[in-house]
Amino acid sequence: MAKQAKLKVEIREEAPQVVRRDDKIPAILYGYGLENTDVQVDRRSFATIFNEAGHTSLIDLEISSDKEAKPHTVLIHAVQMHPVQGTFLHVDFYQPRLDQKITAQVPLKFIGEAPAAKDLGGVLVRTLEEIEVEALPTDLPHDIEVDISILSDFEKAIHVKDLVLPDKVQLNHESSETVALVQPPRTEEEMEALEEEVSEDVESVEGVEDKEEEGEEGEGGDKEKTEDTETSKEDADSK
Repeated sequence: MAKQAKLKVEIREEAPQVVRRDDKIPAILYGYGLENTDVQVDRRSFATIFNEAGHTSLIDLEISSDKEAKPHTVLIHAVQMHPVQGTFLHVDFYQPRLDQKITAQVPLKFIGEAPAAKDLGGVLVRTLEEIEVEALPTDLPHDIEVDISILSDFEKAIHVKDLVLPDKVQLNHESSETVALVQPPRTEEEMEALEEEVSEDVESVEGVEDKEEEGEEGEGGDKEKTEDTETSKEDADSK
């Protein structure tokens, strides 16, 4: 087994927004045999470990104020990101029971080159980016390789059942689901039809805009007529 990465955290006492201003990430440590503990972690240190471990590799989590204690063996269970800036907002560190199987989403790593895309001009379509497996925490793979070099023509496809899983790892996913395939390039007729559809959509949108503008002008004219009528009535009354 590869040596587990180590990450140091601190007990968190400040509000999350204060922690983030100090270039740290608010987090929580929880799981088997633990009470929920608010912690914080250096942003750069976490980014490095997360790139290496992902969600499925165990890491040793050390609490800096508890140097005598044994490190917690945890998974990076959840990461909350800022929707616009892409920065880390919050992290969940989960300590699992090492003697009980858990389910996890393992990312797929696509390797090789698809001849149907390279030589025949097709388009590679990856319909899955991860699959669900079941294993002991110590047996969870970091990723599962998918060799797309077998996609030699447009009739071939890779399904979940075709994936090669490590020993002691069980598939917990629909086996018939497609993972990857290569779609043939569009014909000239299809491209022309697509262009016509786009043109029709543009024209329909422009037509709606023109009608809206006419409606606005009509409303303005009606308003002016109403005002003129009211003015005429006032003049008549004054006479």
